[in-house]
Amino acid sequence: MSANSAFHIAVLPGDGIGHEVTKPALDVLRRIEDTTPSLKFRFSERPAGAEEYKATGKSMSEETIKLCGEADAIFLGACGLPSVRYPDNTEIMPQVELRFIYDLYAGVRPARLIPGVPSPIVGADKHAIDFVLIRESTEGLFASMGKGVTTHEDARETLVVTRKTTERLFDFSLKLAARRKTRGKPGRLTLVDKANVFKAFNWQRDIFNERKPKFPDVKTDMLYVDACAALMVKKPWDFDVMVMENMFGDILSDLAAGLIGGLGIAPSADIGDTHAVFQPCHGTAPDIMGQGKANPTAMILSAAMMLDWLADKHDHAPAAEAAQRIERAVDKAYASGLKPMEYGGSDGTAAITKAVMTALG
Repeated sequence: MSANSAFHIAVLPGDGIGHEVTKPALDVLRRIEDTTPSLKFRFSERPAGAEEYKATGKSMSEETIKLCGEADAIFLGACGLPSVRYPDNTEIMPQVELRFIYDLYAGVRPARLIPGVPSPIVGADKHAIDFVLIRESTEGLFASMGKGVTTHEDARETLVVTRKTTERLFDFSLKLAARRKTRGKPGRLTLVDKANVFKAFNWQRDIFNERKPKFPDVKTDMLYVDACAALMVKKPWDFDVMVMENMFGDILSDLAAGLIGGLGIAPSADIGDTHAVFQPCHGTAPDIMGQGKANPTAMILSAAMMLDWLADKHDHAPAAEAAQRIERAVDKAYASGLKPMEYGGSDGTAAITKAVMTALG
């Protein structure tokens, strides 16, 4: 990317409150653009999700999928509605479909406790909860999506893990832990599995042991998923980076969000070798749609993740600095007394957006 060109962002606002949280995040990116001469964006917005399925019979058009493939990054709002389903009764989930289309094998779920945000964990205010959960996003039990077999007597879904994806996933996770170490974090990677029961996870442990010598500065350990869940509740500040199978990650990433105040402030990314999607962890919340209650923080922090990824991919220092500016602005807004409605406060979408924009300066 040349210094004068713009990052092309495919914007898919999605359904429900997806639209309501996407606009504030784009406003933040435009403010960043206005105050950073060497950082420009070009946004292309397209429909995707349950409403698009109702209108066309597809969650995304071929044109939208093509746009996502051509863009520098994909910025996705919450998708899906409880009342809209595929014929097999599964949800409309373009976020999952994009993972398979563009081989986005690393699901990155940061869990950082923002100053001023309440955590249900006793003692959290005295420690820094700041870890990253990485879930493999294309295999595991999710490889069976749409392929399960049911009879009157039983139902079967198959877990699949491959060497190619496992090697890439562990290398990605080790690299992230090494990068965090340069930023003052512990630089430790924990493999979370159920190797005491399943051969597949013992097989993955062998690959983990093969890959980790490439990153000698990263400390590593292994933990069973049930023990990990208990420790996440007891001492979440002990974790740095953890990596796990798709279904385990699907469950524990929501637990991680709960530790830091809920899904409303939890960002995420699905990353592959060439493409990446950035979106909030929360759903479409149709019960509060159109009421101005939606918390845009997760979407705003997902924008920061997008900038950090673009900076790393294109060696673009201004994008990395902009990502840190957004995180600092969110911290400043909450530390100044911002209290969203999910915490019993009165601050809705507009108030939260205004506070972050003010903190940006």
